[in-house]
Amino acid sequence: MIKKIKITILTLALVFTSISFTDNYFEIAKNLDIFTTLYRELNNYYVDETDPGELMKTAIDKMLKSLDPYTNYIPESEIEDFKFMTTGQYGGIGAVITKRKEFVFINEPYKDFPAQKAGLIAGDKILEIDGVDAKGKSTEDVSKALKGQPNTVVKLLIERPYEDNPFEVSFKREKISVKSVPFYSYIKEGIGYIKLRSFTRDCSNDVKNALLDLKKEGDLKGLILDLRSNPGGLLNESVNIVNLFVEKGQEVVSTRGKIESWDKIYKASKLPLDLSTPMVVLINQSSASASEIVSGAIQDLDRGVIIGQRSYGKGLVQQTKKLSYNSQLKLTVAKYYIPSGRCIQALDYSNRNDDGSVGKIPDSLMTAFQTRNGRTVYDGGGIMPDIEVEQEEVNNLIISLVRERLFFDFATLYKFQNPSFSEDSIFSIPESGFSLFKEFLSNKSYDYKTETEKAFDVLKKKSENENYFTSIENEFNNLLSEFELNKKNDLDRNEIMINEILSEEIASRYAFQEGRIQTSILFDKDVAEAIKYLNNKNLYQSVLTAVD
Repeated sequence: MIKKIKITILTLALVFTSISFTDNYFEIAKNLDIFTTLYRELNNYYVDETDPGELMKTAIDKMLKSLDPYTNYIPESEIEDFKFMTTGQYGGIGAVITKRKEFVFINEPYKDFPAQKAGLIAGDKILEIDGVDAKGKSTEDVSKALKGQPNTVVKLLIERPYEDNPFEVSFKREKISVKSVPFYSYIKEGIGYIKLRSFTRDCSNDVKNALLDLKKEGDLKGLILDLRSNPGGLLNESVNIVNLFVEKGQEVVSTRGKIESWDKIYKASKLPLDLSTPMVVLINQSSASASEIVSGAIQDLDRGVIIGQRSYGKGLVQQTKKLSYNSQLKLTVAKYYIPSGRCIQALDYSNRNDDGSVGKIPDSLMTAFQTRNGRTVYDGGGIMPDIEVEQEEVNNLIISLVRERLFFDFATLYKFQNPSFSEDSIFSIPESGFSLFKEFLSNKSYDYKTETEKAFDVLKKKSENENYFTSIENEFNNLLSEFELNKKNDLDRNEIMINEILSEEIASRYAFQEGRIQTSILFDKDVAEAIKYLNNKNLYQSVLTAVD
């Protein structure tokens, strides 16, 4: 009897599974037929000419957008850019480029790569590429023209500021490997610093080698791992980096998906390199994905203190699937969970601030979890730092100066007037620098509106609409005149921030990205906070201790 019941239940289960599969298959086949019919009729009979490829890409992009922000279609034309994101490698000249008006400029050459070795510098305008006029070309067009197989020759016609005539430069492309660790060093006695730019292939070895070098160079008493603005990358690299600092066999992250094969646990598989050195991980609103695995695991295991701002909140795992015609689909296959059991994926994909960071999450939607030491941490979106450092607001004057590229242009002039610089990396603008910059701006346009001016505009419009303005017009104009007099002092009021930006921009002209990072550390509030905690054992331990 029991055997008969089991057989009946199994039969029913197979029937329902078969019905479900058949219904699902029918729905897919039906909708594919509708789509292909519509696509054919649209291309055949629409009143204007259509681009079939563009129509299809639009349809695919809209369909995938309805799922999550990270499931994307990668056409053949974008495959090389996608490979660069995962490997950090491409064939080209090794330079960051930017569009200004009708031309593309060299924004910053990479040290020891073809552009820099050929003598190109920041501020160079690209007039021609291999004899083809570059005027009106987009950065994407120019980037494609500059990239190519290693050892192939590229010829550029360059116009350089403060030089009379354009000149040609010809050199070979190379395999460009952008460093995942662009800078590491001791920044205070006993305090080491490692900047990790992205989680590309073998970046864990780069971090390991940087850590070993620091240990060789001196007595490492504290370590800062900077993951700010690191968009993430390869999952296994994040596990390997955590493995440097935690016991072998420790769970770092797990993934759970619809397909059972994606339910995996990733553990530290190697002997650690350092279990005891006090450690701070820096994060901000642009630290995402693998950056959040590392910072979240370090926090959950109480291996270090997290300092900065709430991270991005991307707790989804993507896998690429090859499609026809050398295109690919990058699709979300699982969510990842860090050691405490929490998922750091933002609860609502659309709940984002203007900068892309996680929006305000109601306490009622967050779940509490416990770290190894019993500290309370929460899910709901991103990693909340143990020590939150408020970001300095950038006002409209600074935004205008950046938008008009006036910091950049002043650095170009400064380098022209001062071809060499005695120190290797750290650069602090001399006392005369701010005065020189104000003089440089005297005939430049950088119009901007302050928040106060915007408020004046609103007040005037509302008072006119309500027929009050006539009675307050004199007082309004007097107040506005007084404000405009004060606005002339805006540069002086922002001297500290202006000097910081100028110092970093000028440092990059002499020591490239390494110089920019090293100089920025001099003014970095997050770094200063990290040093404070690493230099005070009691303060550091108090963060990692659960409060009863």
